[in-house]
Amino acid sequence: MKWTDSWQIAQALYDKFPDIDPLTVRFTDLHNWVIALAGFDDDPHHGGEKVLEAIQMRWIEEAK
Repeated sequence: MKWTDSWQIAQALYDKFPDIDPLTVRFTDLHNWVIALAGFDDDPHHGGEKVLEAIQMRWIEEAK
């Protein structure tokens, strides 16, 4: 997975943390969780605020 795979990342986060409300997750934690996902193989430094926000929005949709 790459940072641009926001839907795939969101699905993986939902599967790994089904009881977490994505709106309560700090971006620092979100960043760490994404780079720790199995199959994630992108540069950790490319996960800026806009990218994390997009992932969070997709995760919110996935959790509905």
